[in-house]
Amino acid sequence: MDSRTKKFALIGAAVVVVGAGVAMALQAFSENLVFFFSPTQVAAKEAPVGKTFRLGGVVEKGSVERESDGVTVTFRITDTAETVPVQYTGILPDLFSEGQGVVAQGKLDEKGLFVASEVLAKHDENYMPPEAAEALEAAHKAGVEKAKHGGAAQPNGA
Repeated sequence: MDSRTKKFALIGAAVVVVGAGVAMALQAFSENLVFFFSPTQVAAKEAPVGKTFRLGGVVEKGSVERESDGVTVTFRITDTAETVPVQYTGILPDLFSEGQGVVAQGKLDEKGLFVASEVLAKHDENYMPPEAAEALEAAHKAGVEKAKHGGAAQPNGA
C-alpha cells in the first residue's frame, strides 16, 4: 500500500466515523424533540396519539376536579375555541389555577384524554409561552371571523 492509498483510506475512515457521529446525534435530537399543539390543533386531529407533545392554553374555569387519592387532578385546557380534557397525577405548581395560562407535557390517548406527565404554570400575570399566546390569538381571530360570516343576520337598516 503506498502513501496515497493510506491517505485515502484514513480520510475515508474519518468520514465514516464523523458521519456515524452526526447520524447518532440527529437520532438523539429527533427522539427528544417535543412539539407544541393548541387545543384547536388537537381537536383537528393534528396532534399525534401516543407520542409526547406539549399542550398549551388556559385552564378552563370550573373544570378543575381533584380525585380522592389527593394527587390526581383532571381539568380542561382551552384556547377559547376548543377544549381538551387533561389528567395529571402529581403535585401541581403553586401558580396553577383556573383561568391561568398553562403548558402541559404528556401524551394523548385514543379517547382524546391528554395524560400529562408535567404541568407548567405561567410565572407572573404578564407571561404566557409564545406558542400558547399565538394559539390563543389565532383561535380568537378564527372565532371573530366565524362570528362575522356565520353570525346573526344584519338588520335591514344596516
